[in-house]
Amino acid sequence: MNTNLVLCLLATCVIVLSSCSPSASKAAEQPPITRTEDTDIDNYSRIDESSGFAGSTVGFGGATPASAMSWLRGEGFSTVINLRGADEEGCDLEGCRAAADGAGLNYVHLPFDPASGDTQVIDDVLAALGDEGNHPVYIHCHSATRAAALWMIGRVLKDGWEFDAAREEGDKIAAKPIEANLFVKKYLASRR
Repeated sequence: MNTNLVLCLLATCVIVLSSCSPSASKAAEQPPITRTEDTDIDNYSRIDESSGFAGSTVGFGGATPASAMSWLRGEGFSTVINLRGADEEGCDLEGCRAAADGAGLNYVHLPFDPASGDTQVIDDVLAALGDEGNHPVYIHCHSATRAAALWMIGRVLKDGWEFDAAREEGDKIAAKPIEANLFVKKYLASRR
């Protein structure tokens, strides 16, 4: 057999096998995260061209005032998921809901307090993120830390990502990545 043909066949086998390898990292498939500082939203970021359970575009943020709702609609979002408790300092739940309605946004309030031990809200948030009728979705809390934690859980449980790949993406979203990572590790361990 011709040596060049053998080398060509070997190279083809290596390429095919490496692309099929179950150990291939999901981190290589991560779409870029875009950050925008020129907005009223604290710690705003977004993922475009995501192939995940929450659709192709997902936005994240911290404190999001009512004045940002029209801007979010202009950015192409259809739904805002607010993780903040109504009693959190600076949270204007009714003002934000009214502004979202005025901007033509679906507004979902799912208050999430990681210290409460109530994990049902995690399932509710993942369901809202995965509901195609809500896409594209923008999810926020006070600093994007809770939003990043729930996003990481969705990446692991819904998209089948390894924790390290989800952590790498979540670290770029959360203002307090260590807090997000600790919560996610504890939550995932409790599900085993």
